[in-house]
Amino acid sequence: MSQTPVRMGTATPGGGFPLYGDAFAEVMNRADPTLGIVTQNTKGSTENIPLLEAGSLDIALVAGEPAYEAFMGIGRAPTRLKILTAIYSNPGMFVVRADSPYRTIRDLVGKPVAFGAKGSGLVILSRYVLDGLGLKQDSDFQAVYLDRAGDGPMMVRDGRVAALWGAGLGWPGFRAMADTPAARALLRPPRPRSRRCR
Repeated sequence: MSQTPVRMGTATPGGGFPLYGDAFAEVMNRADPTLGIVTQNTKGSTENIPLLEAGSLDIALVAGEPAYEAFMGIGRAPTRLKILTAIYSNPGMFVVRADSPYRTIRDLVGKPVAFGAKGSGLVILSRYVLDGLGLKQDSDFQAVYLDRAGDGPMMVRDGRVAALWGAGLGWPGFRAMADTPAARALLRPPRPRSRRCR
């Protein structure tokens, strides 16, 4: 039986896309023996989009924020790519060592923070979240961009960075931090309560 080869772009090792992509390829190849889906590690969403446009990949995983920018033509010409399906939503947050003094996102201002792999959509997601809080990723923080998503948890543990940004339920970086009791998530500052009139 002949197979149709399908090149699927994921992201750097240690992130959620390779984990999801490998599981997806395994299930789809088993369900349809005429498919030969092979996953390929890339720099992530921001590399997957041009690779798809160039025909170097057949399908790829792309986070919602870079996909939105590509379809809207933000910083580039609008893409003519197609979306096959949405995977899951991405609740983003910072994780720090449990013994750190940081309690809110604003406590991290001026500190080194690992925002994810250089080509990851997580980097763009964090920019949108921080913009909404009146903060700038590259000027209010010592932004660290990783070569491999899987490097972030160890950098938090050994103190090279104060926090790790990530997103997604079961994201491998969060799971790696959760495997040690020395981690906790940060919250944004609470909104002031309005006084009720009597």
